[in-house]
Amino acid sequence: MSLSLLLLLLLGSSQTSHFMGTVMTFYPKDRSPDGSVTVVLRYKMNFESRAGDAWRCFRGNCGNQSSLTLNRVYEESSAKWYQNGGVMTRQVPDSGAFQLWLNSAAWISNRNGISAWRAVTLVDLRNRSDTSRANASPQTTILPLVRVPSNCQRDFNLLAFDPDGDKVKCRYGNASLSECSPCTPPSVLRLSPSCTLSFGASTSSDEGPYAVQLVMEDFPRQTITLTQGGSFQTKITTNNAISKIPVQFVLQVDPAVPSCTEGLYLPAFLPPTPANRARLYTHVNQTLDISISAAATFSMVSELLFSGPHNVNQTRSGPGQFTLSWTPSQSEEGESQPICFIVQALSNSTKYHSEQRCVIVSVGNDPSPSAEPTSEGPTPSSQTIVIRLTARISSVVALTEEDIRSAVVQQLKNELVKLGLPPSANLTLLRKV
Repeated sequence: MSLSLLLLLLLGSSQTSHFMGTVMTFYPKDRSPDGSVTVVLRYKMNFESRAGDAWRCFRGNCGNQSSLTLNRVYEESSAKWYQNGGVMTRQVPDSGAFQLWLNSAAWISNRNGISAWRAVTLVDLRNRSDTSRANASPQTTILPLVRVPSNCQRDFNLLAFDPDGDKVKCRYGNASLSECSPCTPPSVLRLSPSCTLSFGASTSSDEGPYAVQLVMEDFPRQTITLTQGGSFQTKITTNNAISKIPVQFVLQVDPAVPSCTEGLYLPAFLPPTPANRARLYTHVNQTLDISISAAATFSMVSELLFSGPHNVNQTRSGPGQFTLSWTPSQSEEGESQPICFIVQALSNSTKYHSEQRCVIVSVGNDPSPSAEPTSEGPTPSSQTIVIRLTARISSVVALTEEDIRSAVVQQLKNELVKLGLPPSANLTLLRKV
């Protein structure tokens, strides 16, 4: 029995305390002479244990489902969670917006008291006056679970890319719109409209898992009209959302770490890792390799966790050295696929997460081939490196002086080698530490 068929047979099953969130995006395809549109909806379903459920028509004319495939995206090595990726194709009549609904039970046990899981996707495929085609949703994804120590500040900058060039905003779900039930936001997070979640250093009393239930929406940058049936028009202003998608996952607040400085316990990304929200390009049937490097001094990098298309392959070439490879198919021509990743490290049995980084991979021609995305910005000068690492020393707590000195010297050596400085310059600078 194939994995896809096995997972499909699990649809509709329910178990207690297993859900860990969902994400759904959509892309319009061909418009038929009768005005109907083929739309491809891609979604993630996150679980702690073997389970499944299905998206169903909620409001409006959802058309006919012509195909559905479901595959495993990734499973954490310790089996703490796994993520499935679904691809649903529907033929939708030109009859206005419709909504798909996910409604079942139950979330994993969480600090903000979310029990039932519910999510809504609003799809509007009316023809846009500015692009002369149907609207596409914002493109994003996220891992089922992200970790942060209770004593560390961290910003989670969510990927928010819109193929139509719309402005993307995030908000918490609203119970009156059936977007969640209940919709109590995590008390430890602050959400900006630009889709950044900020966690401030807290206390041990705040440790534990939190259910995060967001809604991502796209707004036109100027007033446009949406045309239905070739003649009926609706004006959409910059204050009107065209579509909405759910972004739901678990935030795990862990016990305090001896130091919040990246590169000590929490893994730090190194070149050539792409920058967060970098845009990459490839062609149909052409494999794109994404090189990712990370390191930590007092913990061991153990795993690269990722979320993206189900056929992304991962290889490991050395300590903290990973490659994600993806080959798009003809059906993905013209689309942009999100890929997010986190490096996980271990110290004894304690898990530490790096920041989350995401890239958007566009399938088609690169409009500016000479503009290669950078991973870490401008190359720092040797003086900047010394200042940066010296500042890190003052932020480290609960470490011996020798531990700090050893870690900083090693990091400084690595930075200087990358700069290609001569050995004499390396020796001179190391004496300053």
